[in-house]
Amino acid sequence: MVTTEITRTRTAPIRPMTIRTVIPFFAMAFGLSWGVAALALGFADQLEPIFGPIGLTNPLFFVAVYAPAIAGIGLVLRHYGILGLRSYLRRLTLWRMPLGWAAYLAFGIPVAFYLGAWIKGSALSFPFTPWYTVVPALLLMLVLGPMEEFGWRGVALPLLQRKFRPIGADLILSTLWAIWHLPAFLLSGTPQSQWSFPMFFIGVVSISFILTPLFNAAGGSILVAAIYHFQMNNPIWPDAQPYDSLIFAGLAVAAVLVNRRAMFDRSAGVTSVLSAGDEEALVKEHTERVGALAGSAR
Repeated sequence: MVTTEITRTRTAPIRPMTIRTVIPFFAMAFGLSWGVAALALGFADQLEPIFGPIGLTNPLFFVAVYAPAIAGIGLVLRHYGILGLRSYLRRLTLWRMPLGWAAYLAFGIPVAFYLGAWIKGSALSFPFTPWYTVVPALLLMLVLGPMEEFGWRGVALPLLQRKFRPIGADLILSTLWAIWHLPAFLLSGTPQSQWSFPMFFIGVVSISFILTPLFNAAGGSILVAAIYHFQMNNPIWPDAQPYDSLIFAGLAVAAVLVNRRAMFDRSAGVTSVLSAGDEEALVKEHTERVGALAGSAR
């Protein structure tokens, strides 16, 4: 009896993710984020004395923002266990990408924001005085938006690309990603509460259509996706809403045209949630271990 229980514990079944896994992923990501937002809206008077006003430093805001990461990491653990989680996290070590994409990541994004701010008439000067006050702002942005990528590109996009061409997978993901932000527009104290949702929607879909070919070109790097997300939220850039959304829409069209072969080729999309080749190896190792333990249990 004891041997049987140990065998069951050590051989918890590995269930490789499929396209259907995106259903619980989106359910958890939306459920947790929108659930927190509903609590913040419905019980603001009761929650504010405990957690403070809704804003970027509110713990509930962090929970809502981290929901895609929580959903993604939770599903990786559920399907592949600790070894699978280690393999998944190794995608943070992928940093190589084509030189053109690296240049866009470093210089193209800030140019787009400064161009949008110039059109809007916003101040183009460095927005922090004294200069060192930018450090906590940078750190805050580093641990907010980029964490979403553990779910959106860490799990959802590879799974969607198993069934759809990259352009189709991105259309689904970018639409849901934009809608997921909707509660932030209803909460005072968030940056989005001052913005136009339709223009924001256009901007999010556009930057996603740029990120998908970059993500695939970088071999499914979660690190590159997180850096891209950080650049989009970088507090150094001037206020360019809503013109930045229009600029990124134009850049998205250019990105799809330049990368049209990869965007319309199903084989060009990264489809592995774990590091390349690890899922097959993990399933094989698990099967062999189950067989060995079953034989020793006899």
